[in-house]
Amino acid sequence: MAPLTSTFRIWQRLSGLPGGELLFSAAAAIRVPYFATVLPRVVAMEPGYAEVSVPNWPLVHNHLGTVHAIAMCNAAELAMGMLMEATVPASHRWIPKAMTVQYLQKATTSLRARARLDSLDLTVVGAGADVTVGVGVYDRGGTEVAHADITTWVTPAKL
Repeated sequence: MAPLTSTFRIWQRLSGLPGGELLFSAAAAIRVPYFATVLPRVVAMEPGYAEVSVPNWPLVHNHLGTVHAIAMCNAAELAMGMLMEATVPASHRWIPKAMTVQYLQKATTSLRARARLDSLDLTVVGAGADVTVGVGVYDRGGTEVAHADITTWVTPAKL
């Protein structure tokens, strides 16, 4: 079995503890401060899947009073990042390369960003390969309000 990333090991240690998800989410926001603007909470993180919740609060609103596009992108990117940390072993590394986003509906509630990746074949990565992760952003009623396809560049880690 390939070694786990330190991020995923910390998630596994904290997520089962009372307040562990909140502590992990706060640490993630400190590590990558830009994500703190949406007050994210990591609620699931496992190989091939991650989910992040984002509350509906005034600092994520646009001039229409709905959740702004960049807040939805932040949620999508954080969910993708948590998925990649749980899926890509420590023997490899990844970095976001591109994002294509479709805004499907007005977002007027708190949101859930759900990232999914069916499989990752590290034998085809070679010196590097594009891996695209799909992320749906859903409102409280379950309606997909945005969808992002985020391309990451995966390479073997330098030893």
